[in-house]
Amino acid sequence: MQSMSARDAKNAFGRLIDLARAGPVCIEKYGRSVVVVLSVEEYENLTAKAKKKGAVSASGRQDGADD
Repeated sequence: MQSMSARDAKNAFGRLIDLARAGPVCIEKYGRSVVVVLSVEEYENLTAKAKKKGAVSASGRQDGADD
């Protein structure tokens, strides 16, 4: 995962967007990771997986459960 400082992210926002479209980017403040920026496509993929997993959990079934 790429990383950049919060200052660099602010000063080079266009570059941050380009990097995030290629893969998640960790933003650091005072040397500590504080946020991750990712593309809309990656976000939608993650939320779809989470919703699918939540639907399976809500039904009381586990992945790989036998009928």
